[in-house]
Amino acid sequence: MDLLINGCRLNVEDLGPRDAPLVIAHHGGGGIGSLAEPRDTFGPLADEYRVIVFDARGCGVSEAVAPYSHAQWAADVDALRRWAGVERVTVAGGSYGGFIALEYALAYPEHVEAVVLRDTSADGSNLKLAFENARNQDRIEIDWDNFNRYWSGRIRDDADLKQCWSEMIGLYDHDYDPARSAAAVENGHYRHEAHNWCFQHNWGSYDLKDRLPTIEFPVLVTVGRHDWVTPVSSSETIAALVPHSELVVFEESGHSPQTEERARFQGVIRDFMHRHVPARPVPSVSSAG
Repeated sequence: MDLLINGCRLNVEDLGPRDAPLVIAHHGGGGIGSLAEPRDTFGPLADEYRVIVFDARGCGVSEAVAPYSHAQWAADVDALRRWAGVERVTVAGGSYGGFIALEYALAYPEHVEAVVLRDTSADGSNLKLAFENARNQDRIEIDWDNFNRYWSGRIRDDADLKQCWSEMIGLYDHDYDPARSAAAVENGHYRHEAHNWCFQHNWGSYDLKDRLPTIEFPVLVTVGRHDWVTPVSSSETIAALVPHSELVVFEESGHSPQTEERARFQGVIRDFMHRHVPARPVPSVSSAG
């Protein structure tokens, strides 16, 4: 469905029983992500939980209405919560979506039941590690001009974003399958304005480490052992700073344990939800747009 959220038309899917605890899952890849990823990851929970997934503003097939800031994307999550008519939510996100999940948890703590993170970071320090990992690998040949333009937000248009992404997607999986990576590129959505905004405006000020110890609700932190872009050390930092956190490392995964070790990942997130947000009917509250 299309919903007008904070003045922007968003592509939204609302799954599962309406009287169950709500999970709102934010996709990764500002500018290259879409709801397909969190739907595949969290959609299976819709047998017990209400799950909302969506294309963030400027991403997927949602409308392009700036700003594409962390604060705006977090505010859109809260507007979706209000639209759903619930008081508290489990917020989830992987990769760049993990940034937004953490930003939401810190900005709207009174509305959070739990947080589920996957392969993410609490600050921008992972990018230095990512560059080192890219230089030290021999899996793919890197066009360093395109690589640098991608990570500094200097992409020219949507086609350029797709090309740059296609050149580095081979770094992401533990077991590289060129055909599978090529198919993923073709199935993607490319929105260079949102991508550029992430690295021109958001990245330099992104650092939540000092605020993480204030989080009082349970947080699940998951990561692939061989993740090159948000390495295990980034997740270890989050888990060390958040008082009620659980860290799970997936030994046979790169950046996407939700697909590379799917059965185990599904078991981990369902177990976490059962322990901290038991599936149950919840009272509704007045909704707002």
